Amino acid sequence: MAKVAFIGLGVMGFPMAGHLKEKGGHEVTVYNRTTAKAEEWVKRYGGSHALTPREAAADADFVFTCVGNDDDLRSVTISADGVLAGMKSGAVLIDNTTASAEVARELAAAAEAKGLGFIDAPVSGGQAGAENGVLTVMCGGEQSIFDKAKPVIDAYARMVGLMGPVGSGQLTKMMNQICIAGIVQGLAEAIHFGKKAGLDIEKVVDVISKGAAGSWQMENRHKTMNQGKYDFGFAVDWMRKDLDIVLSEAKRNKASLPLTALVDQFYAEVQKLGGNRWDTSSLLARLDQ
Repeated sequence: MAKVAFIGLGVMGFPMAGHLKEKGGHEVTVYNRTTAKAEEWVKRYGGSHALTPREAAADADFVFTCVGNDDDLRSVTISADGVLAGMKSGAVLIDNTTASAEVARELAAAAEAKGLGFIDAPVSGGQAGAENGVLTVMCGGEQSIFDKAKPVIDAYARMVGLMGPVGSGQLTKMMNQICIAGIVQGLAEAIHFGKKAGLDIEKVVDVISKGAAGSWQMENRHKTMNQGKYDFGFAVDWMRKDLDIVLSEAKRNKASLPLTALVDQFYAEVQKLGGNRWDTSSLLARLDQ
């Protein structure tokens, strides 16, 4: 058992911290910007909550962060009340936020200066993956620090891999989002086409999902897409935030991402339809309107 702090109890962080307590058996202290959410977590799982990230991190062996974006991440890590000000020497900061590779390197340098370890560890698997403790975790950092952190991360994951030095986890997550954007757009167009052609979508998907066209998105989203229901996963607003990170990194490394840029604009159109909180499969909605 380790002493663990978890910062950020959103739809992902809340169950992830719960798995660290229940499955991992760790002593967990949580912090959330909205104190009521932290109190709700303690009522459900036990443990304790702190009033600042710095207080939560005090005496912790591992500190996890799972917040919204780069600026949120800086506010809970390198500010006067951030976790880095409270962590003890030798502790490890594990960031589950989907953020830029740039901020990962920034935090790694700040952590190293204080004698702390750092792993950037964005996750994939959505809310269901977090609730079921079967997330995929893409890590960047030093092998020795990863080896120390992995047994703790395992509490909420089914796959944990070290992708390379600091920042590599975030770059891997960017690849993940590039793939999802293209796959969901293809699935949306196929369903739209099938409906226009008068085909039975369920029958078609039952056949083509067993061949080369099959994907997680097809298996898990085609039914709700066909029904025009889009409340089953990762929100459009969040996806646009992630794609902005992807496209900004592509400008830096000169990668050509024409499809990703196009799908990002399609998601902007979904937002104009009022679909900010719809899940990413709502790309079909702009085709069917």
